[in-house]
Amino acid sequence: MSVIITITNQKGGVGKTTTASALMDGLRQRGARVLGVDLDPQGSLGFCLGLDIENCATVYDVLKGSKNIREVITGSDCGDVLPSNILLSAAELEFNRPGREFLLKNCLAEVQDDYDFVIIDTPPALNVLTVNAYVAADGLIIPMAPEILSLLGVAQIRETIDTVRRCYNSRLRVLGILLNKYNQRFTLNREVLDMAEQIAKQLDTKVFQSRVRSGVAVAEAPAHGESVLSYAPDSKVARDFRLLLNEITREYGFFSAPAKG
Repeated sequence: MSVIITITNQKGGVGKTTTASALMDGLRQRGARVLGVDLDPQGSLGFCLGLDIENCATVYDVLKGSKNIREVITGSDCGDVLPSNILLSAAELEFNRPGREFLLKNCLAEVQDDYDFVIIDTPPALNVLTVNAYVAADGLIIPMAPEILSLLGVAQIRETIDTVRRCYNSRLRVLGILLNKYNQRFTLNREVLDMAEQIAKQLDTKVFQSRVRSGVAVAEAPAHGESVLSYAPDSKVARDFRLLLNEITREYGFFSAPAKG
């Protein structure tokens, strides 16, 4: 039975896809069987991992029932991927039948024994796709940038989490808030950290001890179809993500050592 982790924030530009690909690659390097699910119509996760997202079947085909999930899952160097593209933007209007909140959960049930971890990347919105990701998930990771608008996005997620817990998925919990692009020398960064810790208490969670710094490798890695861990394994960003992985794997009792090389 796989552990399903959703990466979420309704604010864009906070590092959701970078976080998702780094977690996929890091878990794979530690010996885990990993599936990445791209629920963003922009298709960023699949694109960043080197897939031709415009010429392949996608999660949209799976959700609407025209393809079996095993037909659509595609291999990458960072683990298997259920890709997405712009066609998924029709989901809000097209998936309107009763039970639409469980579409992704039901699809993943077919492969949940094939993987140790499923990492879901979500769009910068609170819509039917995001709700599907929450209903399917065991835990949420909320990346945010050290800026006020990003903090507001985190605060607004709470109502959606409460609704999903109450109506669809009582086991859902927030694993933590992740600070991306963090620089402790900046006063605003430290102030946002203090506010993030207050919001974390309201969500009955924590701010991860691991804080991911900025680095040029984050921008360069997608052009090479790699995660930042593979593209620049010695970079400060990769080191930060490995520390985050330590926190997450301890949470779930997954203690396999990182792969060498």
